[in-house]
Order: sequence, then C-alpha cells, then structure tokens
Amino acid sequence: MSEKRKLFGEERREILLNLLKESEVPITGSALAQKAHVSRQVIVGDINLLKARNEPIIATSQGYLYMKLPQENNQIEKTIVCLHDRFQAEEELNIIVDHGVTVKNVTVEHPIYGELTASLMVSNRKEVREFLHKVSKTKASLLADLTSGIHLHTLLASTKEAIEKVEQELKKAGILLEEN
Repeated sequence: MSEKRKLFGEERREILLNLLKESEVPITGSALAQKAHVSRQVIVGDINLLKARNEPIIATSQGYLYMKLPQENNQIEKTIVCLHDRFQAEEELNIIVDHGVTVKNVTVEHPIYGELTASLMVSNRKEVREFLHKVSKTKASLLADLTSGIHLHTLLASTKEAIEKVEQELKKAGILLEEN
C-alpha cells in the first residue's frame, strides 16, 4: 500500500487482513486508515465485515490484532480466576507480564448479560501502564468492578512453567482465587 491511491472494497479488506496477519503487535484503526487512504470509520466497517466472515480479529486498547490460534504460535493458554479490588489491578497485571505471560482478556459473569469478555492483550509493563492510564483518563470502570472483584483472565505463554510461576506469585499476593 505504498502508492498514494485510495483502496476500494474487497481489495482494501484483503490488504488490511494481510497486514493484520503479518503483524505481531496491534495496529490502530488510524494507522490502517492512513495506509489505505480512507477514514478510520471506513476501517471500522471493514474490520466488522472481516469479523462477520469469522476472521479472528479483535479490538484491543492498543489497536486491532489478528488472533492466531495458540497452537499456531506454540502458545499455551490457561484461564485463571482472580479476586482483588481495583487498586491491585496494576500489581496483578505486572505479576503476570513480568513472567513473560500475556493477559489475553478479562471475563466476568454479569447477572443480567451473562458472560462479558473484553480483550486486553497486555504483554509488558508499558502496555499495563497504557491500559491503566486509559482507564484512569476515561474514568471507566474495570469489568471486575461489576462483580465485586471476581474475574477471569485468559493467559498466553510459551511454557506451562511460566503460567505456573504466575499462579504461585498471584497466590502469594492474595489475588488468585482457588478452590477450598
């Protein structure tokens, strides 16, 4: 997409899909719009059309990301249950990312809507800071605020041992909710 011509319809969506598939990091809607020489709103529509075709694209706080299946990138996926107040969110996320583990998402069980899941895709302290800065700046609630602090995280790691270390550290911090 180096030439300065506006891309149309299906050609644009195919190029956007390839860009997302090739990227290891999220790409903002604005960056995609600039590359395609269209508005960000056009990109939002394109992403929704691609999602309707079952392309595994997620919107994160850092931009759009093509979700490769864990086995495609040799990653192990595990869901854990956590319980803490909003002031421990930074501690929780930093414990996880400090062990080389990615926080894929957060899920809560809402009494009316059922399971609510939001993509996080944070892998390092910088992304944790950016996520929490957005929460603070927008005065948004964390999903866990809806459930008195109980929430699930899906974790992605290259080894089972990394996830086990995260669980040990979260347990020490009093954040990991375990069966009694």
